[in-house]
Amino acid sequence: MSFVYSEQDIAGACEGLARQVAIEVVRETGSTNADLMARLHALRGPVLLIAEKQTAGRGRAGRTWHMEPGKTLTFSLAWKFALPLAQLPGLSLVAGVSLAETLAAWGIDARLKWPNDVLKDGGKLAGILIEAAPEKDNPSHAAWAVIGIGLNLDASPALQAQIGAPIAAADSLPENRSFDRNRIVAALLNSLAKALVQFEDEGLSPFIERWNCLHAYAGKPVAILDHGNVLHRGRALGIDHAGRFLLDTDEGQVAVMSGDVSLRLAEHA
Repeated sequence: MSFVYSEQDIAGACEGLARQVAIEVVRETGSTNADLMARLHALRGPVLLIAEKQTAGRGRAGRTWHMEPGKTLTFSLAWKFALPLAQLPGLSLVAGVSLAETLAAWGIDARLKWPNDVLKDGGKLAGILIEAAPEKDNPSHAAWAVIGIGLNLDASPALQAQIGAPIAAADSLPENRSFDRNRIVAALLNSLAKALVQFEDEGLSPFIERWNCLHAYAGKPVAILDHGNVLHRGRALGIDHAGRFLLDTDEGQVAVMSGDVSLRLAEHA
């Protein structure tokens, strides 16, 4: 069986900063994020690892990322920042903006759900998992981040049943666009590379307005849950300068820090 993805085709479609990234394709692995995290001490530059199949993919807070071979695009990007680990919060928001804007350029109406999901027509289209570690030889001034992305290409009934929640797929493009998976991976990498360099140079501020313009729940009644318990209810406003999620509640404005909390539309909480 031939590979769906091609290292040469992906690299050939990369531009600018993305050309410095080493591209690796494997047929099957447990988790591309776990693989790259285990290799950080040996990496000399950025690496994108894409798997045809992941058997132990993970989402935020250790949740299982469900996938079907050929119907889900899953990859991880290891990137070294000239920043300490403490300055990397907000990176999932940056990655979300990059992902949604790239999909929009391909004719896919992607929207962002805080802190790390991409939606289409209310269903989950993609998820982002960020893991990070200080650079071994210079921990106070540098850190590695591994950015894992899972993108649904086909919202099959079997995958929907596995996840148990509404999902969406990037399975329809305008007639003049070819659904070439290698070119989609390259487009995502081109965008991510530019965004990560901008984040390193300027922080989160250039991405706040862009995130808020893509906010899936802007102005809608939502709830913040912690392990199923409702912590806050209010009207969704967006994110602030620190990447906190802002709610307009009966008690006033509340800023929620990212953590093991969930955001839901109020009607589903």
